[in-house]
Amino acid sequence: ELYASRLLPERFGRERRYALGKLSGKASLEQNLRHLGIELPEADRELVLRRIVELGDKKHTVVPEDLPLIIADVLKAPAALRVRVDSYRVTVAKGELPVAEVAVSYGGRTHKAQSTGDGGYDAFMKALAKALEGSGIELPRLEDFRVRIPPGGRTEALVETLISWRYDDGGATFSTLGVDSDQMAAAVIATEKMLNVRRGAREMKRKPRRRSS
Repeated sequence: ELYASRLLPERFGRERRYALGKLSGKASLEQNLRHLGIELPEADRELVLRRIVELGDKKHTVVPEDLPLIIADVLKAPAALRVRVDSYRVTVAKGELPVAEVAVSYGGRTHKAQSTGDGGYDAFMKALAKALEGSGIELPRLEDFRVRIPPGGRTEALVETLISWRYDDGGATFSTLGVDSDQMAAAVIATEKMLNVRRGAREMKRKPRRRSS
């Protein structure tokens, strides 16, 4: 067995836990998935492992309880990002309006903008709207914004942000999910997914249908 030891944790009323982080490998991930009763295809396991390593690079400690959040985040992401938030900076100071700077890429070009807002995320969205001016990309109305932190009380715990959106053209409400150890980053991930969900749907509509012979 992986990491076998003569001193079994069960002997001390504990259970074996397998490390997840920057140096995690497939074996460690598979052990944790098996412990949680989760089965994933090989391709999905690769995506989840890549995300765990990314979080490890940001000095985040991933615990097995984080895996369901990471899996939900990774598997709901668009296969290809046509619109990408390359970078952002949100500055918040007491007594001052938050300021956001955003760089977003689409159509082979990068566009930058800056804006203030009533809150950090509001400033980010206003800067994003400026960066997307002239792109033909429509931003929906935010219907609901929910943040969830798994129980446990860890200050470095992963944050799950679920944002619900609706376009003014009468379409149905849809939601996007972002997961990160930083609340703002989780919201940005969810927002980036929203941009690609809408753009991907439009491109599918524009593709000519094949006539059946």
